[in-house]
Amino acid sequence: MTKAASAMRYYREAPDGAVRFVREVLHAEPDDWHIESLIAYQSKKPRTVMKACKGPGKTAGLAFMGWHFLSCFPDSNAAATSISKDNLQDGLWKEMAKWQAKSPFLQQTFQWTKTRIVSKERPAHWWMSARTWAKSADAQQQANTLAGLHADYMLFLLDETGAIPEAIMATAEAVLASGKTCRIVQAGNPTNLEGPLYRACTMDRALWNVIEVTGDPDDPKRSKRVSQEWARQQIEKYGRDSPWVQVNVFGNFPASSLNTLLGPEEVMAAMKRHLRPDEFNWAQKRIGVDVARFGDDRTVIFARQGLASFDPIVMNGVRTTAIAARVANGAVKFQGSDRDQPVILVDDTGHWGHGVIDNLHAAGYSPIGLQYHGPAIDPRYRNKRAEMWIQMAEWVKGGGALSPNFPELVGELTTPTYTFVNGKFMLEPKEQVKERLGRSPDLADALANTFALPEMPGGVKVRQQSTRQSMDFDPYEDLPRQTAIKDWDPYRDTI
Repeated sequence: MTKAASAMRYYREAPDGAVRFVREVLHAEPDDWHIESLIAYQSKKPRTVMKACKGPGKTAGLAFMGWHFLSCFPDSNAAATSISKDNLQDGLWKEMAKWQAKSPFLQQTFQWTKTRIVSKERPAHWWMSARTWAKSADAQQQANTLAGLHADYMLFLLDETGAIPEAIMATAEAVLASGKTCRIVQAGNPTNLEGPLYRACTMDRALWNVIEVTGDPDDPKRSKRVSQEWARQQIEKYGRDSPWVQVNVFGNFPASSLNTLLGPEEVMAAMKRHLRPDEFNWAQKRIGVDVARFGDDRTVIFARQGLASFDPIVMNGVRTTAIAARVANGAVKFQGSDRDQPVILVDDTGHWGHGVIDNLHAAGYSPIGLQYHGPAIDPRYRNKRAEMWIQMAEWVKGGGALSPNFPELVGELTTPTYTFVNGKFMLEPKEQVKERLGRSPDLADALANTFALPEMPGGVKVRQQSTRQSMDFDPYEDLPRQTAIKDWDPYRDTI
């Protein structure tokens, strides 16, 4: 037996073999929790789950196991997947390349490509593949992502399983029925009270090696990779009981599901609220515009001032010039005698709102175009759309008033769900919301646009230069001013 073969046999069979492999082949020093997970992965239980907070190096842990399995089991097959193609390519697959670059042995033995890692000597028999599914895939198509894989030595690496479909895990489980050494390893943030990660850590816990990783600054077993300063800042800012802190700092499942943005009772309560003018008239006036994208979609113009929203205007099948004219007329009416011109916020994702924006500019207004996929102000959110919608949901819960004249808002506000991806809030894609709702959530989108900027007092000028927003106000330092109380019913008229 050669020296290399002897070493690989030790790495494969010794209880600490995977730990030694990481140190001696990958030239890395694993964290304490990595060591615990590597030993568990080599135990008699074929299933290992890593439930982790944000940032402890769980993707590195998956890569350690992936390279160990490929290197130590001859003609082994492995498959890796994640919540999306981009997440897999930018996360686990990139991590596999990173550790190969640090190891002369792995560089000599294996070839890495964008979709496969293969043995240079036996590429048809000894490999790992990157597998994903289309966003529109149904349960059967999702299950087919890992279907048909069988070998004497088989490994499945599943990343971000806090939001992965159950069908993926069901297919992976089938491989354990055959083969000599077959293993499943999954890792993720505990974002949902359902799915493969939740099931493995709760109902099926006896079947799994469960590794729990926390960033709690007061826990002596905390991951050292998670900044104590950052963790304490999150706890101070959002509270220890916040779902955000529970998931991202402590690595715990939240007390309630994160899937639901708003409940029907919360929206209906907002429709019953009656506000005094002094509860909202200090705030900046805003008009959110959602421009119709397809034949059955509606253009909606939605006005809001602080806690008060007003009856929206709904338009069907009209030109951008007519939309811009209606927005301009509404802005004149909304600004009233105090001449406080509203801030106009138009969804320009995919440039659907570009014609409206151009016409408003020509009329002397300064509308702000919004890109839903653009960056959020708050780093907790995956993109601008998630930030606006979740801020809107907090507004509803925090005392916002909705018009009772548009009951369809109940469905539009309660249908979308959200989850975490890489520690950031992400809203369910609009196409999926539309499919489940039976229509586009145009009313809710238009209202959400009014939350594109932090709340400000009236009179603050907001302008857009090129694609960057600038404002003559610091919402975190200046205090809102109070104006005279007016005897006014916000639901008496539309804008």
